[in-house]
Amino acid sequence: MIRIKKIVAPTDLSQLSRPAVREALELAIDRGAEVVVYHVIGEDVDWFDKDDRLNPASALLPQQKERLHEFVRENFADLVGKVKITEAVEAGVPYSSIVKKAEAEKADLIVMSTHGRTGIEQIMLGSVTAKVVARASCPVLSIRPAKTPS
Repeated sequence: MIRIKKIVAPTDLSQLSRPAVREALELAIDRGAEVVVYHVIGEDVDWFDKDDRLNPASALLPQQKERLHEFVRENFADLVGKVKITEAVEAGVPYSSIVKKAEAEKADLIVMSTHGRTGIEQIMLGSVTAKVVARASCPVLSIRPAKTPS
């Protein structure tokens, strides 16, 4: 059985990411692990350096930290007191930032949503989850949100 002491749970703060964060928190409770709930503000790497104070993504950090805190408290209030949660927000390229965060945290597992893009949208945009799976040094559990009734 895989030893799990730390889980990184990336989120884009959307409703589609909720099932994966919930799964990460529940798994952490079962395994006695801790969770890093992690949000990446996408930045335009062609125009700004990561530490450039004019980078609009960096300017959003305080606001996004508050949004992440609210996201966790509003959606997972039933689990918050049962597991150690660390919240982190950074600006960067989402897939590479997630991989680097997992490495920096020495994570045993990444749990993240896949938003279910298909067809040309998937080909053109790629999938953050697929890129993380291809590059991560730890296992990645991909959670597909339940389909909504039509």
